[in-house]
Amino acid sequence: MSADADALREMAANRGCKLVTSRVRTPGRGDYGRFGLKDAKTGKAVLGIGKTGLTATAEEVETYLRGGAAAAWKSSVGKTPVRKKAVARPEPEPKTEPKLIVRGAGPKDVDALAALIVALGYEVSAADLRKRLAVLKKTGQHVLVADRGGAIGVLTTAMTQVLHRPRPVGRISMMVVAEAARGRGVGAALVAEAEARLKAAGCGLVEVTSNAKRLRAHAFYERLGYERTSIRLAKQLQE
Repeated sequence: MSADADALREMAANRGCKLVTSRVRTPGRGDYGRFGLKDAKTGKAVLGIGKTGLTATAEEVETYLRGGAAAAWKSSVGKTPVRKKAVARPEPEPKTEPKLIVRGAGPKDVDALAALIVALGYEVSAADLRKRLAVLKKTGQHVLVADRGGAIGVLTTAMTQVLHRPRPVGRISMMVVAEAARGRGVGAALVAEAEARLKAAGCGLVEVTSNAKRLRAHAFYERLGYERTSIRLAKQLQE
């Protein structure tokens, strides 16, 4: 193995060392043709530097720089501090979202339901809503609440006995889901529960009333299997 002085000098620089060459120019005298290494920052002797001159051959320096004397290198240049292996921190567990529950509305829901109905475009106070809830409960109508850590949706039903059908007709008269909770199955869960309760009450048909402007609501119900079967007309009666 051999290396000229320029190549050794470059290798030494890449390892943080400085190559020291003999100043003797007469073959056979002193440390002619010998080399040594110093730490480039501290000037501390690393290899081949004795009391009487340089002692390392070019091959020994090259071997040293290539790692052949790794143990000596670490002891002379300064041991590289061993980095502690980073301990992988466990990923924080995602917050578990409360389970969606569909249940009947109660007095404690009045404020939340009032806010939902106002968002739908109807003015109502909590006091008025409390009275209406009591009336609907007496008549056997359903007011369903979608609860996920709080009321995030509401659906109301009505049931009518008609002369031209053998079984009562159920109706979903209103439904609204909080804006932040839409598209996550809340509305579908409310409708499914309403259908189950109306069926249990003897209804053979469920109708939906929805403002003609609420096109997204129409598409939602159609995805659940509802069909456009009639036109609903309304007239506001004078007080």
